[in-house]
Amino acid sequence: MRAGLLDWYDEEGRTLPWRIRPEDRRAGKTADPYAVWLSEIMLQQTTVPHGTPYWHKFLEAFPTVIDLANAERETVLNMWAGLGYYARARNLHKCAQIIRDDYDGAFPKTEAALLKLPGIGPYTAATIAAICFDQATNIVDGNVERVISRIFKIEEPLPEARQPLRLLAGTLADPRRAGDYGQAVMDLGATICTPRSPNCPDCPWDNYCLAKANGHPEAYPKKSVKKPKPIRYGAAFVALHDGEVLLETRPDKGLLGGMAGLPGSEWTAEPLKNPLEAAPFEGDWVKSDNEVKHVFTHFELRLDVYKAEFETRPDSNQAWADDYLLAGLPTVFKKALKTVQF
Repeated sequence: MRAGLLDWYDEEGRTLPWRIRPEDRRAGKTADPYAVWLSEIMLQQTTVPHGTPYWHKFLEAFPTVIDLANAERETVLNMWAGLGYYARARNLHKCAQIIRDDYDGAFPKTEAALLKLPGIGPYTAATIAAICFDQATNIVDGNVERVISRIFKIEEPLPEARQPLRLLAGTLADPRRAGDYGQAVMDLGATICTPRSPNCPDCPWDNYCLAKANGHPEAYPKKSVKKPKPIRYGAAFVALHDGEVLLETRPDKGLLGGMAGLPGSEWTAEPLKNPLEAAPFEGDWVKSDNEVKHVFTHFELRLDVYKAEFETRPDSNQAWADDYLLAGLPTVFKKALKTVQF
C-alpha cells in the first residue's frame, strides 16, 4: 500500500507553492519550515484556492518568521481579514515571537517541541516535523480521516471515531519517506477519495478499500447528526462623520479578538429589548431594513444595524477611519456596512 501510494504521489501529487515535491528533494531542495507552517495555519478551515493568495501576501510582507514577529499585531490581524477564525492570526503572531525569542528564529525540529508552540496542534506539529525535518510522524487531517474510514469501513461516526482513525492511520504511515507519505495520503483524499463521487478507478488503494468493496465508499466517514446551531442576537452601529466611520478594537478574548470592528452590543441568546442602549453615543440612529445573518462555527449571529450621521465628530476613544473597507474588517462587519446607505 505504501509503495503504491508513493508511486502515485510521485506522478500525480499536487504542486503547491510551499511544497517540496520528490523531484525537488532529489535536486537537493529542502522545505522551509516557516513557509510550511504559514500554509498549514492558513489552510485550517480554509481551501487551498482561497488561502494561497494570503500565503503569498504574508511572505511578501514578512519574508522570515522574525519579520512576522517584529510586525505590529494589528497589521497581522488586518492582513488576515477574510481568512476567518482570527484566533489563528493572534496565535500566529505570538508563535513567531516565541520562535524569535526562545529559538533564535529557527523552528524546533521535533514533533514534541512543536506541540508546545501556540496555535500548533497534533496535525500541524506532525506535518512540519515530517515534511521539514524528516521525522517519522502520523499526519492526520480531514482528508486522511476520510481515506482511512473508507479503507477500513469504519462504522463509528465522527467526531467519536477520530482517535480510532488516527490509530489506524498510524499503522500505514511510512517512516522512510515520512513527509512524502503524509502529503501523498492528504492528496489522495483531496483529489481522488473526495467526499462525493470518489474516483475509485484512479485510486492506488482501490483494491484494499473495504468501503469500495461494499459498493458505497461515499457513505464514509459516518457522521453524527448535527444539532441545529443556536442563534445569537446583537446590534451594530455605523457612525459617520465627513466620510469617516467609527471603528473599535475588539477585546482580545472572544470571537474576533483584537480585530477592528463596528461598535455594538454583546451577542445574546435573546433579541435585545433596548438595542440603542449599546450605541457608542447619542444620535439619530436609523435602523437598516436588512438584518445581517452570519454563521460562526458554533452559532448563527443575527445583527440589527443602525446608522447615524454627525456634522460634528463626537468624542470617542476609538478610531475614525476613511478607508474602512480596507481596514481589515471581519466579514460580519463588512456585511453590516453593506446594509446601510452612505
